[in-house]
Amino acid sequence: MKTINVVQHLGFEDLGIFSDVLQAHDYSIHYFQAGVDDLTPAFISKAPLFILGGPIGVYEVDTYPFLNVEIALLKQRLDQNYATFGICLGAQLIADALGANVYAGHHKEIGWSTLQISDLGLASPLRFLDGKHVLHWHGDTFDLPTQGAHLASSDYYQNQAFCIGRHILAVQFHPEVNYKEIEKWLIGHTCELNKANIDIHKLRQDALLYGEELTQAGQLMLKDWLNNLSSI
Repeated sequence: MKTINVVQHLGFEDLGIFSDVLQAHDYSIHYFQAGVDDLTPAFISKAPLFILGGPIGVYEVDTYPFLNVEIALLKQRLDQNYATFGICLGAQLIADALGANVYAGHHKEIGWSTLQISDLGLASPLRFLDGKHVLHWHGDTFDLPTQGAHLASSDYYQNQAFCIGRHILAVQFHPEVNYKEIEKWLIGHTCELNKANIDIHKLRQDALLYGEELTQAGQLMLKDWLNNLSSI
């Protein structure tokens, strides 16, 4: 079987709906726990790598020193143009590794809403998300790396997604979320949600309202990205 490596920063934020697609494409999925496991094998491998989300900031390297190692390994990987898909914190790590600024945003963006997809985005795997509600769950944002092609924005943030060629894709939102398991997120992030005065009942209701549509669109997006990996 082919291999997919996954760097996970939080136990309940996993590949979600992406898992079924990857398994259907005969990929064996290997998780690495950031801050616990040696991430080197995941980053130096030519196998596609997913870097998932988490509640910490890229800039919190003093508090979470493993981020320094992760970013250094990521820089080497991106230089090799190995297939890499970053989600939320993963996207911010890619932006940082490419020399862009990552910083606290002006608005805690948590909830379901549509994207504004650019012309380049409509020519990319993100075209399947056009007009679809996606789950946003972040407080930080980033500047667009000089090498990056801008793909999408939201009502609050200009930079929601970018790519470098066909192999490197970074998205700030969560196309991978399994809406049937949203309760994990609502429990695990309860402190953040309450501090930000987010309506948990609405998050749950919107997951039921938009989740199935996102599942279908997100899986089509992933299939398209996988099909574009010419070096695998």
